[in-house]
Amino acid sequence: MKIFVITTCIIIGLLLLFQVYTTMSINSTQTQPYKVIRVEKDFEIRFYPAATMATITSSAKSYKELGSSGFSKLAGYIFGGNSTQQKIAMTAPVYMDVNDTVSSMSFVMPSEYNKDNLPKPNNSEVKIVTSADEYVAAITFGGFASTQDINENIEKLENALKANSISYYGNFRYLGYNPPYQLFGRKNEIIVSVNKDFN
Repeated sequence: MKIFVITTCIIIGLLLLFQVYTTMSINSTQTQPYKVIRVEKDFEIRFYPAATMATITSSAKSYKELGSSGFSKLAGYIFGGNSTQQKIAMTAPVYMDVNDTVSSMSFVMPSEYNKDNLPKPNNSEVKIVTSADEYVAAITFGGFASTQDINENIEKLENALKANSISYYGNFRYLGYNPPYQLFGRKNEIIVSVNKDFN
């Protein structure tokens, strides 16, 4: 019994140390820059300048399906699956756009890269694209994001925008900031493009 208690304490201690290390690593991860334009009770308006992204498209109709199929392809690219076998740092967030036509998943490339100096993906399904400048509305929530959580926050953001007479367009997109093995301090967001006349 005593050995069991000691072993359990050691395992818990190692798990906590791993989570502290993970949180510190995430805090040092480059995050896509943006400027906060307006803050409301449940959401904020941001301006995102153009960014270079590695993107895959998919026929997936759920976040789970898109995540499981898309992540390995994009991770393969940044972990050396490219024309120069170059390793590219992971950034945050990961974009996911699930809809009834064509879904997509994207990794934001570190700021020092653009379409001209990134190596060519070995996997032809991975495309290097440049996003347009955009204004978005964003809502943030914690924990492990389930499809239900995502849909509830999409509805919450949509209702808040309507209540504030802010027009929006395009699909609501999910942004994930944490690796699956991070247990604490998780961050998720829903964003949607808004028109410039939100003031």
